[in-house]
Parts: sequence; C-alpha cells; structure tokens
Amino acid sequence: MYKIMLVGVLEISFLQQLWLLSLVIFIIGRPFYRYQVPTGSPLTPMLQVLVAAIRNRNLPYPSNPAELYEVPKSRTDKGRLLCHTESLKFLDKATIVKDRETGAENQNPWRLATVTKVEEMKLILNLIPIWLAMLPFGVSVAQTATFFIKQGTTLDRSIGNGFQIPPASVYALAAIGMIVSVTIYEKILVPVLRRATGNERGIKILQRIGVGMLFSIATMVVSALVERKRLGVVAKDPVKGSLSMSVFWLAPQFVIIGVGDAFTLVGLQEYFYDQVPDSMRSLGIAFYLSVIGAANFLSSLLITAVDHVTEKTGKSWFGKDLNSSRLDNFYWLVAAMTAANFILYVFLARRYPYKNVQSSVAVADCYEDGLEGSMA
Repeated sequence: MYKIMLVGVLEISFLQQLWLLSLVIFIIGRPFYRYQVPTGSPLTPMLQVLVAAIRNRNLPYPSNPAELYEVPKSRTDKGRLLCHTESLKFLDKATIVKDRETGAENQNPWRLATVTKVEEMKLILNLIPIWLAMLPFGVSVAQTATFFIKQGTTLDRSIGNGFQIPPASVYALAAIGMIVSVTIYEKILVPVLRRATGNERGIKILQRIGVGMLFSIATMVVSALVERKRLGVVAKDPVKGSLSMSVFWLAPQFVIIGVGDAFTLVGLQEYFYDQVPDSMRSLGIAFYLSVIGAANFLSSLLITAVDHVTEKTGKSWFGKDLNSSRLDNFYWLVAAMTAANFILYVFLARRYPYKNVQSSVAVADCYEDGLEGSMA
C-alpha cells in the first residue's frame, strides 16, 4: 500500500517538474515571439466588393478582361494577385473603372475593387457548396464515436486471461488505419500519381476528398451488415445476447473509416488552407472544424427525426437498448444519404474553379486552367 502511494507521489512530482520546465521555456521564448500586426477585418474587402458590384451594375462590361482594374505586381507589397475567372461574373462589375481620368487609385474602395479582391470574394462563395456537401460525410464520421462504441459494449471484449478491452479503445483501429493509409498515400501513391497526372499533389484536392467519401459509404454498408449479423446472434440466443460475438467484428468498419479519414479529413485541411484567400488562411482550420461540428449537430437532429418518424409508423429504430433497436436500418439510411450526396459532390467538384495565382504582372496573361492555386 505504501509503495503504491510512494509511486503516485513520485509520478505527481515528475509531472510538476514537466509543467515547471514548460513554463520556463514559455517565459524564455515569449520575447522572441513574432506578433502579426492586425490588418483589419478580412470581411470588409468582401463587403466592399459586393457594394461596388451593386453600384456598378449598369456599367458596360469591357470586351477585354485586361481592362478590369488591378494593382500591378510591382506596386503591391504583400499578398499574391489572383487571375480573373469567368465564374460569378456579376461581381466583376466591381472592377470596372467608371472614370479613368480621375485615376483608379484615387477612387472610393466602395465603388471600385481590384480583380484580386473580387476573386477572393468568389473563393469564399465557392467554398459554401463544398462545405455543405461535406456534412453527410461528417454524419457518417460521427457514428464512429457514438454508435460504433456502443456496439462494442455489447460484444465479447475479452483477451487473454480475462482482460477486457475498453469499448472506446477500439477506436484506435481507426487511428491506425488512418496513419498507415497516409503513409502509403504520401510515400507510394503520390509519386506514382504525380508522374501520371503531372499534379504536384498526385491528384487534385477535391478528388482526394471524393475518394475518402467513397470509403465512408463503404463504412456504413459494412456497419449495417455487421449489425445485422449481431442482431441475428441475439435472436438465436436472447439470454446471452451478442456476448458470444467478438468485438473484432467491428474492426473492418473502424479501419475503413480510418482510411477514409486519411483521404477526406486530411484533404479538407489542405482544401480550406489552400483555397481560402491569403488574408483568411488563419481561419482555414476553423472552416474545417466547423464541418465536423455542424455534422455532429446534424447527426443528432437526424437521429431525433428518424426516431420520431419510425415510432409513428410502427416500432422506433432506437429502442431502450441496441438489442431492441434497428441500428442496421439507420446505417443503411446514412449510406444512402452519403451516396446521393456523393453524386452532388462530384457535380460540384468537376466545375469547381481552383484558386489561380498570377504568374506575371499583366492580368491578360492569366488563364483558367483548372489547376490548384499552388500549381498556378
């Protein structure tokens, strides 16, 4: 007993030393930290573009896009200039110079915007459909930390001499699947795909995300089949239930969703960092996390709606416990929703205009070639 207490005291003392060391390192490094000077709200330029486009809505559109107003590269000291694109053409009205004699540089920013500011506005608007299309994927991911773990509590988790695996630890299989998949993708697939496609990333960001969405559909299908198998075991032996069924029956669905995360979640982080305007890159991770957060709320709303509807039409899919529920039907529903959404996602991804950075001073030299911004 005293030995156990002594070990506990030593562990606490060691943790305190680590915390103290971390605090000292933080205090020493604080004077060398480089703070970024605030440059104002990134939303203000977008609002200026919208107001300028509305004010200039009656101006004739120039036949040559090179006549649209842009600051030359030689006169810009920060950021990158973007190429003009044909999407959301109404916003291009904000770049039309009404009075060239006055000088574009002296005109009100609420009446005239640069091509780069307009293109940044287009980038944000183009993010919205992709963000919405990712919500069904997030709903399928939400099941891994909820129903998947709940399924594990009903299965045989014994290993060796009576040791039982904690239900939540089965989630480690998804992490292992993700780590292995990322390694294989980056070290093997990307070099091969790079030579085949000429793209530095191997495939485009949205293509990588789409591959992960296919794995999420497969996860829901496998989950439905495994749950159907579990309910069959329960029906044969209601007393013992599914305790005769190993928890490793859940391994395939965890591994598959881990592989899907390696494509979609990593791809989403790249997408929201690369495709947002340079001035909003610090918000890129917020866009990514908001997909997961909103999808979890949507998952709860979907469960509530399904429970309400199925209860009215007969027996609810969500009973007092999993053995009296029809979780397999819910998985089939999520798989169908994700599959239907995938079709919509492919439609959006094929028409998505990637960020295209100017490689020369003249706007006329820009062209929209469908490559990602980092490749332009």
